[in-house]
Amino acid sequence: MRRFRNNSIGVDQGEMVLFSDYEHDGEMWTGDGPRHIRSFVHFSEAFVTPPVVHVSMSMWDMSNRANSRADVQASDIAAEGFAIIFRTWGDSKVARVRVSWLAIGERYEPDDWRID
Repeated sequence: MRRFRNNSIGVDQGEMVLFSDYEHDGEMWTGDGPRHIRSFVHFSEAFVTPPVVHVSMSMWDMSNRANSRADVQASDIAAEGFAIIFRTWGDSKVARVRVSWLAIGERYEPDDWRID
């Protein structure tokens, strides 16, 4: 369990379309085998320490002619942001994916002493 040392808790959230490969015959739509895409998210304000981050697919569009395989995760979590990684493999044909994310962590207060 993650415990925060004060009551100044911040929550940041958002969503983004990671790709829309069916529009231009991109690799996720036309390829096969292991494929991945990585996209970086910058928080609206930096946290004191790396926050807890949750990511999920909020929209996915996949072909019904192949198995649906997908993995989405947060990686490289830092106080300023994190990377979203989407992976698929095999014969899966992924047209597009939108991801939602939520970050919860300690935030700075205006009266905090900071030495940069």
